[in-house]
Amino acid sequence: MQQDVEQLVEQVAGKLGRGLSLEDLDGMLLAYSSNQSHADRVRVNFLLSKKVPSDVSAWQLSHGIATAVRPVAIPANPELGMLGRVCVPLMVRGFRVGYLWVQQDAEEESPTAILAQLPDVQRDIELLSGLLLESNTVESGFRRGREREFLAASAGDINSIAAVAGWREIQHKGPWQAVTALDADGWAGGSDPGAATLIHSSAALQSTVGVDAALFSAGAETHSVILFRESVGRASHAQVLVHYQLELAKRSGRPVHRIILGISEPFSRLRGLTTAYRQSKIAAQAAAVEPRLGELVDYKSTGVYQVLASAGGGAAAWSDAASVYFQMLEDQDRNGELLPVLELLYDNDGSVQDVAGQLHLHRSSIYNRMSRVRQLLGVDPLKGAVRLELHAAMKARRWDTRPRI
Repeated sequence: MQQDVEQLVEQVAGKLGRGLSLEDLDGMLLAYSSNQSHADRVRVNFLLSKKVPSDVSAWQLSHGIATAVRPVAIPANPELGMLGRVCVPLMVRGFRVGYLWVQQDAEEESPTAILAQLPDVQRDIELLSGLLLESNTVESGFRRGREREFLAASAGDINSIAAVAGWREIQHKGPWQAVTALDADGWAGGSDPGAATLIHSSAALQSTVGVDAALFSAGAETHSVILFRESVGRASHAQVLVHYQLELAKRSGRPVHRIILGISEPFSRLRGLTTAYRQSKIAAQAAAVEPRLGELVDYKSTGVYQVLASAGGGAAAWSDAASVYFQMLEDQDRNGELLPVLELLYDNDGSVQDVAGQLHLHRSSIYNRMSRVRQLLGVDPLKGAVRLELHAAMKARRWDTRPRI
């Protein structure tokens, strides 16, 4: 496969009559052409070191190559010893697999000639993109098959559970925990489910490389599933979270602001994977609608969301049996001043000082709003059954907006 990539790079370089270099998303050299009338200092150093220097990478990224889907002209930078060049993002079904670089000749003042030539090699560029995709570890046939089997086991398929239990990287390494990695803002994915799945698969695989506690990962259209060894600490999880965010942004070509890892309860027999996977999804969904839970979320810390997720009939059943008191407040709270304060009071054990600090209000403002709530309801919302009803209704409303994954 590598030989095919190198031959194709030489073929495209011959058609263009220019020097080319091919790099992956991390700035590592994958292949380069031998013909080049003049190589600038940046190209020479790149071919020797096999890695794009940080200052050159910063200059290239500043021109938007990480999100571009069409060729981008990068102007010369004399301080770096860099002639102008054109970056061709290599894309397959919206999945970014690398960059092809075409350097301008020393006497060329603009990239116009290069841009005019590129349509003539478009078919070769598409073939090169496909070769890179097929050479990617996550897209190998063997890896794809194992991910499908792992996801089937997570969904409860008995035969798949038995098969996964025999995998060398999993066997005798329990107790385990299932983890759902969720992009809180971009979970719905794009128009191509295959590309979305591939992006999550790659992000999960790359973010778990070298993390001993992460035993296997698989990508789905809206999220990823990772099997971890059970651990008390969360250092490995935090490491994966940071890398997952970077990898997802790099491969999807869009900003990724908040990644959540939902973590299941430990389980000692692999037939518990299905329940654990469900727990991890609930934890991720709860954190998506309740930011105060954080980004590393254990299922047991999600409180009433465990109950809401288990309710027969799902969210619709809770909406149909809406709280009368909650409906009264919602109808009267046209400026959104009462319900947020009341929910924060419930979440903070009734501490007016904590709520005032979070909302940047004086405590007297909190007392005034609570007085209005009492007048509207005719009961004390901080007491007994009314408090339970209102708090549950608030969380049910949040749960109804959860990501459907």
